[in-house]
Amino acid sequence: MYAQQWILTSTEQPPEWFLEAVKEYTPTSSGQFAAQLLWQRDIRDISQLAAFVNPKNYLPASPFEFGQEMHLAVERLEKAWKFGDKVAIWGDFDADGITSTAVLWDGLGQFFRQNSQLIYYIPNRLTESHGLNCQGIDKLANQGFNLIVTCDTGSTNIDEITYANQLGIDVIVTDHHTLPAERPPVTAIINPRYLSSDHQLFHLSGVAVAYKLVEALYQTLPEIPQQPLEDLLDLVAVGLIADLVQLSGDCRYLAQLGIGRLQEDFKLPPAQRRRPGVGRLLELCQKSGDRPTDISFGLGPRINAVSRIQGDASFCVELLTSRDQVRVHQLAETTELANSRRKSLQKEVAQQVNHKITQMDLSTTSVIVLADPQWAVGVLGLVAGQVAQETGRPTILLSTEGVGGVGGEDTPHTPHTSPTISPLLARGSARSVNSVDLYQLVKNQAHLLHRFGGHPYAAGLSLPVENIPLFTEAINQQLRQTLGGTTLTPTLQADLVVTVADLGKELFLELKLLEPCGMGNPVPKLLIQNCWFENAWHRNQKDSRGNKIQYIKAEFDIRDESTKNPFPGVWWGHYKDELPPGRCDCIVELDYNTFKKRYEIRLIAVRSCEKSARLTPHSIQILDWRNITTPPTLPNPPFLVKECPTSWDDLRVWLRRSLHNQQPLAIAWSKTEHQPPEQIWLTLVGIAKYLSRTNQLVTRVQLLQKLGIGDQSLLMGLRALKYLGFTIQRQDRYLQINQQPNTESVLAETAVNKFLAAVREEQFQRQYFAEVPISTIQAIAFTSVIKLSGIWWRNCDSGDITNNY
Repeated sequence: MYAQQWILTSTEQPPEWFLEAVKEYTPTSSGQFAAQLLWQRDIRDISQLAAFVNPKNYLPASPFEFGQEMHLAVERLEKAWKFGDKVAIWGDFDADGITSTAVLWDGLGQFFRQNSQLIYYIPNRLTESHGLNCQGIDKLANQGFNLIVTCDTGSTNIDEITYANQLGIDVIVTDHHTLPAERPPVTAIINPRYLSSDHQLFHLSGVAVAYKLVEALYQTLPEIPQQPLEDLLDLVAVGLIADLVQLSGDCRYLAQLGIGRLQEDFKLPPAQRRRPGVGRLLELCQKSGDRPTDISFGLGPRINAVSRIQGDASFCVELLTSRDQVRVHQLAETTELANSRRKSLQKEVAQQVNHKITQMDLSTTSVIVLADPQWAVGVLGLVAGQVAQETGRPTILLSTEGVGGVGGEDTPHTPHTSPTISPLLARGSARSVNSVDLYQLVKNQAHLLHRFGGHPYAAGLSLPVENIPLFTEAINQQLRQTLGGTTLTPTLQADLVVTVADLGKELFLELKLLEPCGMGNPVPKLLIQNCWFENAWHRNQKDSRGNKIQYIKAEFDIRDESTKNPFPGVWWGHYKDELPPGRCDCIVELDYNTFKKRYEIRLIAVRSCEKSARLTPHSIQILDWRNITTPPTLPNPPFLVKECPTSWDDLRVWLRRSLHNQQPLAIAWSKTEHQPPEQIWLTLVGIAKYLSRTNQLVTRVQLLQKLGIGDQSLLMGLRALKYLGFTIQRQDRYLQINQQPNTESVLAETAVNKFLAAVREEQFQRQYFAEVPISTIQAIAFTSVIKLSGIWWRNCDSGDITNNY
């Protein structure tokens, strides 16, 4: 709907030593794509790489690096344990808040009797706000509670904390939101924002801060807990990834460990799982728990959906922590239905918002502010985020339905000015984009608001309905002055240029090296140029009961000139008719569909291809670095190809990639002395016998490197081994080879001869490309690219593609 600027991350070729280091972690591929991404993201030395990839190489911070505040918190909890104080956990209703509550419920539950000495409270999203409130504190005081431990909330609840103190209740705050100007009157406040911005704990979300408190208590009273601390890590991973914090330092470390625990538990039979509720949720969303996207697209939205639709999300803590299979299965079904309803509501509100935007003049609008009495307040943050990304403008959506309330759906927590609930109060959410500090913008209009709170990129607010026009004018004027004439444009950044031929398992495993992804390390966005779509269709999604919901998903095959094989993909929330009919460019993410057991792309954005500048032989730069020991250093590093091709098609693929990257193509393979094909066959048979005898596994890449042959020849060789009585089974990225006695086939000789012929042909081709003149390579490359470009231009000019495929 809106013109979007695509930006390709600048490519800097990593040094050879770094490529080799990354290749150790990608045994089935060259590791070039992973190395390029890691280098772009400032992972640039061996120790840093090792700690990034493998959590065993990372040294986490002690919980006591929070300093005196952590000591004060542990001392108060230790006192509560000794004297039998009653402790209340005060949580929050989003995924980070729910998992924070669950971590404290399970963790502190090792020290305090659950349901009698220890309880938890989750505010209602639709009738209460984030944070403490005096009514809830009164109830806890009447029940004899002496201590409140908050999680993911509480830092700015000065009035409420003071009120609790007056009733004789101590308060420990664990939170990660904005800090007040002065330390609140609490027993202790554990908030990573007190640390320096480069501290490894600085980016912890609410659940991770709660975990650090439990970790400190475990270290102080190690003889008390009966369950290992590590049992909490799966909950920590869910909250961390769902809350979209920057996954660096301890955040990444905890998420890595937690995903491992999540996957281990899911692999168990349902009756043996520690968290059967989590397992059932994964089953309902057709995930397996081994990917961060299983949380960001599966568990997280479902946990968040409960409060968005029902308001009260308290049962989600039970869903995450109970061992009662029957009960948690019921709760999981309720959660799944809430998520289905959320999808329908989100689509309805998004359509209405987009209709209102079409009636606006975006050229004179810096901040989009819209209100409607029919909008469900629970989904406004989601829709505001969509609109902000699409328009490039901070977006504030408000519901003016006459329900009153004390805050927006995401409002963490400036003190409310009055406990009175106004029937004329608008409530809603704000989302930012393009590095605009929305929290500060909203804060500067505090005199017009009832309540607000949040982060630079997300905020919640409530204000009198009559103040909306003045608020809209004021916040737009403020941002216009801040920008100083700069135009806000929606942008989308791509990290790598790939072809359809690059897509698949090997690239997926390379990109998986960067997981878990999040802020600061986003999921890699792949740019595919000059492609087209086939076999497109769409359908409504269905809920767990088989009923259609108003949420569309398009499926398709994508093609380009790099391969004859199509590759499957999905486009969530779109119809097939929205796919361009001709050649186009698109930005995608590569994923694995555990339900369909296939690799596929998730389409992020697409646009019809633009006319390319016509190519000349001089615009195709091919550097001949064959048989050169030390290549020269160039200002624009070339696309380096060290593997000798076996066909012109191989060379064409590399050439297109270099053109996409706007790099010269450097052919840098060397002439090698080949072993006789018969000797290669004997080596292969010897390897097979050794692997069978020792029961070891081997990768395809290891066999290719050991034998010095290509994929096609190796395939023929493995077929020949089968006729000799070997069985070959695939185990993930490895091959298992076993020899069966007395099972040699009469066709073995024919199969071996085919292998030998394939090796001879491959060696002949390698010999040819080792010696062919560079002028021949340039001439054929130019002809190939001009032929491709001619098709591209004709399609863009006429839109008629029926004769080209």
